[in-house]
Amino acid sequence: MSENEVNEAVDSADAAAALSGEPVEAPQQQAPAGPDLTVQDLQALRSIIDVASQRGAFKPNEMVTVGQTYNKLEAFLEAVSQNQQEQPQGA
Repeated sequence: MSENEVNEAVDSADAAAALSGEPVEAPQQQAPAGPDLTVQDLQALRSIIDVASQRGAFKPNEMVTVGQTYNKLEAFLEAVSQNQQEQPQGA
């Protein structure tokens, strides 16, 4: 960055505030977008768990945890599905 660009970035109000000891506000930046996880992603995850378990990818001692997680995922997706079906009727 050249000296001219630096000087242009600091306007007179910022300079006056800095000289008076007041904090200078940083330029507002947009917050980065968070992770994007959709219902379709969760449905794909349910299918992945189903296929992996059919192929024997999990050890027997892991099946309880996998099964519990699968059941939670299934219940969540069912609740989302019911909620989406009720929304158009209530709108």
